[in-house]
Amino acid sequence: MSIIMTLKSWEEIEKISQDIKEKGKKIVFTNGCFDILHYGHVSYLEEAKNLADVLIVGLNSDESVKRLKGPSRPINGQSERAYVLGALKSVDYVVIFDQDTPYELIKLITPDILVKGGDWTPQQIVGSDIVLEHGGEVKSLIFKTGFSSTKIIDKINEEKENGGR
Repeated sequence: MSIIMTLKSWEEIEKISQDIKEKGKKIVFTNGCFDILHYGHVSYLEEAKNLADVLIVGLNSDESVKRLKGPSRPINGQSERAYVLGALKSVDYVVIFDQDTPYELIKLITPDILVKGGDWTPQQIVGSDIVLEHGGEVKSLIFKTGFSSTKIIDKINEEKENGGR
């Protein structure tokens, strides 16, 4: 599936979600910045995909990432991040959102299963009220410790300060 087929507008994903549900299939949703894609992200997305028929990923826009992570982020722009996510076998659709949280997007999609990484408890996951209200599940997946975009950036900066390339 090409990125053109994977990246969807809000209007497109609303229709796609309805069609998926009418076919009796299940949707799992997750979201994040996915700034520098790493092993923890990929294994997490594979685990999420194994929970349902279709995985939809909400991707923070560049402006949203800046508000959440600071003015030096994201490292990679939203188009590039969407492309990389869309190239993963586990990801069926990517939708960019500009808000600080994906609450409105979750309301639009109403996934059967909502997941985040293990550093979030199910009660902390934004949109859990929507999903539970519609009879869905909210899960906190296994967190792969030691893997984060911030740690990668810190390591690069540390090596740069120490004269490395």
